[in-house]
Amino acid sequence: MQMKNPLKPEAAVIKAKKEETYDTTTYTLAFAGDGKQNEYSFQPGQFNMVTLFGIGEAPISLSSDLSKEDSFDHTVRAVGDVTNALAKLSEGDVIGVRGPYGSSWPVEEAKGKNLIIVSGGIGLAPLRPFITNVFENRSDYGKVQILYGARTPDDLLFTDEFESWADNEDTEFLLSVDKIPEGQEWSHNVGVVTTLFSKTEVEPKDTVALTCGPEIMMRFVVFEFISRGFTPDDIYISLERRMKCGVGMCGHCQIGPKYVCKDGPVFCYRSIKGSFGLTV
Repeated sequence: MQMKNPLKPEAAVIKAKKEETYDTTTYTLAFAGDGKQNEYSFQPGQFNMVTLFGIGEAPISLSSDLSKEDSFDHTVRAVGDVTNALAKLSEGDVIGVRGPYGSSWPVEEAKGKNLIIVSGGIGLAPLRPFITNVFENRSDYGKVQILYGARTPDDLLFTDEFESWADNEDTEFLLSVDKIPEGQEWSHNVGVVTTLFSKTEVEPKDTVALTCGPEIMMRFVVFEFISRGFTPDDIYISLERRMKCGVGMCGHCQIGPKYVCKDGPVFCYRSIKGSFGLTV
């Protein structure tokens, strides 16, 4: 959808709410105007600016399956004024949405190659469109490895999709949590997500690496990739910064010479490593 004014939000209706965890909800939305939803499309990794009128605006990554044309999803953790206000809304309520903005995961560049995807916590939400697209076009890609970690089992997103992801041909899906609450059963790994690297074989040849999660986590993940022979050109990361305009006008999200909203949020590590706090 081409907006005449990129800073003006369009009305969108909450069609459904799905509780993912105790503090995170997936909102299914559709634009209210005639034909506007049909004109809307996005690429995996992009985001919208979500407006709660009278409260504020926040950048939220898109988390929906690309094949879903009649609506789009945002998976949101209630952590601030906008997201807490959003959590109080119900189906049928109207919010403002503008976008999509930003760069995307390397859908085309990764075709014919193996994939390793490492995510932490809510960082799985921006990766979900890429993952579902890969599995819907499984023959276009080689081996798929997904390493996903969270603080506790109760913080894991999209748990009802794990089995279908893991059942795909030539796919390895590993889980880890930082800790297990007393009395809760857990049959997977315990430790930060990078401990999963020792649980599998990671082959850098003809492999594209993607990671999204807390920035400190991604720094350790990138270090693991580099130490295993990945080049900076093979690694893609998604950054979060305080974005205000979404179109590279305000400068709030600048990192080095780049704007996260316009040049990112997905970056090839080669292009961002000088501003990412690592020397590798």
